[in-house]
Amino acid sequence: MNRTVIAGLDGTAESRAAAEWAAREAELRGLTLRLVRVWEAAPGPVSHTPLHGHETDRQWSERVHGEAAAEIRRWHPGVRIDADLVSGRPADVLTELARDAELLALGSRGLSGLGGYLVGSVGLAVVARAPVPVVLVRAGGRAAETGRGDAAATGTSGAAADATAAAVTPAGGAVSRPVVLGLPGADPAGELVSFAFRAAELRGASLRVVHGWNPPPSYAYALYAGIGQDLSTAQAAELDAQLAPWREKFPTVDVIGEARCGSAGQHLADASRDASLVVVGRRVGRHPVGPRVGPVAHTVLHHAVAPVAVVPHA
Repeated sequence: MNRTVIAGLDGTAESRAAAEWAAREAELRGLTLRLVRVWEAAPGPVSHTPLHGHETDRQWSERVHGEAAAEIRRWHPGVRIDADLVSGRPADVLTELARDAELLALGSRGLSGLGGYLVGSVGLAVVARAPVPVVLVRAGGRAAETGRGDAAATGTSGAAADATAAAVTPAGGAVSRPVVLGLPGADPAGELVSFAFRAAELRGASLRVVHGWNPPPSYAYALYAGIGQDLSTAQAAELDAQLAPWREKFPTVDVIGEARCGSAGQHLADASRDASLVVVGRRVGRHPVGPRVGPVAHTVLHHAVAPVAVVPHA
């Protein structure tokens, strides 16, 4: 089966922003874009009422989905776009469809005007379970990676302009903002690093690699005696060594490594203000309470401004 970029559509401005982001990504990667709307039938008693019958809900879903697909096709005539209406539980359907995709893009509501994401139960379940990278995009954020998502692009103003521009503004020719990668400690996962380098390469953007570290508790009082600087130097040297083979593999990507003391999640959230994309990892494994996102990814999702890619890795 041909690999695709999937975008989940549900009629909201956030999902339209995700579809627009996914269309640009499909264009960059030379892949098909698959716009998927998951139609979940209403409960039995509700489904038989005149205003909420199965056919009425389904017809409304088809119309909204068709209109969104037509608009994306107008902006991206060079991208093959398939539009599917699938019935079932959204989280389960999207997770299963992702198995045959390169990545999956979903919309997420902003927490406030200052940034951050409000990840609903569907989005969180998909992020925690999907076997491929999941990118969360919010309307009014940095969905337009080249900075063209402004009021001038749509003739509107205020919050409505932000949402509309992020959802429908076509890709432009401006230089893309940097891609930011959150790199964990020793032996970082190849899937995570490769995804970030490839994303930067496709965009012609630089890659800013942020590694957050904390000194051992026993060093708390010794930091003021100069040991803190030694630790910082050692962390920077280790990061540089980890990135060396990737610099050789992706020679066209300008890489900036930053080993910073403190919360990795907060450093990444700060870096997102100037980023086109923030890439974080999600460790795949068995957890007592089921699949989980992880503390760093959780912090970034709640405080980042740019789209966030969560990459599963062993």
